[in-house]
Amino acid sequence: MKPFDFSKVKDHATYHILMPANVLLFNKLLFRVHFVGRENVPKEGGFILASNHIHFLDPLVIAGSRTRVMYFMAKEELFHNPASAFFLTRFNAFPVKRGTSDKSSVEYAIRVVKGGNVLGIFPEGTRSPNCRPGVPKAGVALIAKQAHADVLPVSIYSEHQAKYWTELTVRFGQMIRYEELGITEEGGTRELREASRLIMGRITELWEEGPCRK
Repeated sequence: MKPFDFSKVKDHATYHILMPANVLLFNKLLFRVHFVGRENVPKEGGFILASNHIHFLDPLVIAGSRTRVMYFMAKEELFHNPASAFFLTRFNAFPVKRGTSDKSSVEYAIRVVKGGNVLGIFPEGTRSPNCRPGVPKAGVALIAKQAHADVLPVSIYSEHQAKYWTELTVRFGQMIRYEELGITEEGGTRELREASRLIMGRITELWEEGPCRK
């Protein structure tokens, strides 16, 4: 695998060229996706988009809202295959080593936000086995702290297991301002965990609203 270039944040032209095909394939054919609250996504400025995780295609489903260009963290294993790595990179995804302190990935994520971009994160760190929001890890709060970033909660809801050709509801919530997270410069791990739980709690509230009945 060609090493990922963490030296600079790059918005690949392929992202924009293939996005219409992405919307058709993943949001119209493979799934039937309903978007709610797209007006809650700021048109400019950097922030973290935090969502629950039910399917490996979630980043493409959310990006298919076509609200903003998004950069998603993805597990490093997905980049081991050269073809997969090429495709993910062109959709602005970047690798993160789960279960470790991945300094390069975190620093890249901070640059994404500080550069005025949207950083997509799944706080649980892995897909939920039952499609319900799970327990968050502290990583989302750590990045929010270091980037002084606001967080936009998003939920992906499926009435059944997230299989192909099922209906999904992607609901964008109200922005959580950085000050609401209760993070201080002197605070430690406990503070980050509490902030992550707050973020996941807002995601869960969105998820509990259920499906869009359009």
